[in-house]
Amino acid sequence: MIRLATALLALSLSTTQVSAFDTQAQSAFVIDQTTGTVLLNKNADEPLPPASMSKLMTLYMAFEAIRRGKADGGLDLNEELLVSEHAQSFGGSSMFLRSGERVSVEDLIRGIIVLSGNDACVVIAEALSPDGTEYGFARLMTQRAQQLGMTNSTFVNSSGWPQPGHLMSMRDLALLADRLITDFPEFYPLFAETEFEFDNRVPSNKNNRNPVLTMGIGADGLKTGHTQEAGYGLTGSAKQGDRRVIWVITGLDTVQQRAQESQAIVNWAFRQFAMRPLATEGEQFAQANVWMGSEPTVGLVAAEDVSILMPALAPNEIEGEVVYTGPLSAPIAAGDQLAELVFTLEGLPETRVPLVADRDIAPGGFVSRVSTAALVLFKKLMQGPEEAT
Repeated sequence: MIRLATALLALSLSTTQVSAFDTQAQSAFVIDQTTGTVLLNKNADEPLPPASMSKLMTLYMAFEAIRRGKADGGLDLNEELLVSEHAQSFGGSSMFLRSGERVSVEDLIRGIIVLSGNDACVVIAEALSPDGTEYGFARLMTQRAQQLGMTNSTFVNSSGWPQPGHLMSMRDLALLADRLITDFPEFYPLFAETEFEFDNRVPSNKNNRNPVLTMGIGADGLKTGHTQEAGYGLTGSAKQGDRRVIWVITGLDTVQQRAQESQAIVNWAFRQFAMRPLATEGEQFAQANVWMGSEPTVGLVAAEDVSILMPALAPNEIEGEVVYTGPLSAPIAAGDQLAELVFTLEGLPETRVPLVADRDIAPGGFVSRVSTAALVLFKKLMQGPEEAT
């Protein structure tokens, strides 16, 4: 492994480290979705009761079923599903559904997102369950979560109703929020709806409980949660300009504290960090030696334009290294990845930028190979084997 300090930058950022956000939440996770940069991690991998935030998994599976279509065992938005006695029996947040009636999938989806309807979750769950039960659907939720990389999530029901063993980590919830935004852009705007009045059934039950939607901070989702055991939590996302931030918090004491903490996190994430251009396509960062090639060196260039998330008050210059395993052997084709440009900013994860060959390097001819072998032999004789290598 060869490490070459680049001549690009020579100024350390140690004096411009962003102060970590001092959250009051029991567990929290904040990520810049645009770059994948983790901005805050507090007990983010600890499985905890997620309350209604786990409804996001029910919604993800419902969206997948709608995309599959009814012909392939999925759902249709206009399809009407039967409300069971089990669905009607749930307390807490509700659409106030009645046993025996049929409700469209679209209304149920909006009822889960806006009204946090426990009863609506059960109707969806029973329709998609392999055995017609909510618990059967919960087993599918756990299996699908594992497939998505949510390794600290176990579901016992579809709504987040307090029940032993129903757990999610805050990192898993952030991953799920990212997948909902990325995988289902046609459905994601539903999370920004502030009202849904179902069938004029209970006029007072029409407002979205997500406080960040009306704060003017670019928030457009996703889901609140609260139980006595879990405290107050929120899985949220906000977009300002070209950047999107996802945050998850739980274990707060009051509704007001949840709202204030969310607003403070969003302001911190957008004000304390900024995107800066790091490399442009074709920009050369170093020359690497080539073993027995038609040319002695090859240029190492950026494969594409790259930007990096940096502390907003940082200077424009940062330190970096070009790292590769050498010497490089011919033949080399233009565009082959040969190295990485590595940047480490204090307080942020390491950034690695692929570097590729700027041109083709053919194998050297007979004279080139003999000359190289003679040079290595001469160095061994003069310096010893280790130094020559």
